[in-house]
Amino acid sequence: MTELTASTLARALLVTGASTGIGEAAARHMAARGWTVFAGVRSQKDADALSEGAAGDLRPILLDVTKPDQVEAAVRTISAALGNRRLSGLLNNAGIAKMGPLAIQPLEDFEAHFAVNVFGMLRVTQAFVPLLGGDPSREGPPGRIVTITSVGGKIAAPFLGAYTATKHANEAMTDTLRRELALYGIDAIAIGPGSVKTPIWDKAEKDNKGSLYAGSDWADALKIFEKTMLTGGQTGLPPQTIAEVVEDALSHPKPKARYAPVPDKLTNFTIASRLPKRWLDGIFIKRFGLKKK
Repeated sequence: MTELTASTLARALLVTGASTGIGEAAARHMAARGWTVFAGVRSQKDADALSEGAAGDLRPILLDVTKPDQVEAAVRTISAALGNRRLSGLLNNAGIAKMGPLAIQPLEDFEAHFAVNVFGMLRVTQAFVPLLGGDPSREGPPGRIVTITSVGGKIAAPFLGAYTATKHANEAMTDTLRRELALYGIDAIAIGPGSVKTPIWDKAEKDNKGSLYAGSDWADALKIFEKTMLTGGQTGLPPQTIAEVVEDALSHPKPKARYAPVPDKLTNFTIASRLPKRWLDGIFIKRFGLKKK
């Protein structure tokens, strides 16, 4: 991989989960804006698809955040490309979501969310802190860590307990990292989108087809919830909108600590996040037919 010199390197960014959705949009957008983007994907097929039609310096690399050997290889690859310069940004985007009632969701499904969304995020972050500014021998301004969380990082919906638990964790981890990494001048920023037009909920619905939940006490409510999530995925914000928020988080001289790009933000986030929890319980219970019969 070609080394980036002071004359060729504007700013360099690593994006995890760049095969589809927000990660793909952000990788393409930032490359088109003149950044050198290392885009983490999980297969050569995804790498080839991402390279097709890309504008700017977009460099796909194989990176499964749950595999330490791939994370270590990514560090070596990017370090060699940077030379003695610092990485300007890390976008933690890789994540999974599976619907299911917590009372009966298989523990392995719950653990899988944490393996990717939490431990994967921390594994990559720890590995790249030296390149972002933790290594004093490197030159250039400290980088920024931007993590894609969710409205679910603030509001826990039914049937997304595993997902929202990880997003609450991501929110807390981002705050902690921002306060600890001030030692190196590294900033940490959260972006908590609402509904976005990405494949994540289509994948979640596909996982639930013919699942053990079909005959459960939650089957009818889960069908309503699935329809709601799929509709949100079809009518939500375009990934490009989130990519533009990512650019602001990475480039603004005084970025926010947390961004909340949410459709109909007043009702879907601002009011909902301020309602007493019992009131919000009642809204969810009524909307998805969860009242005791």
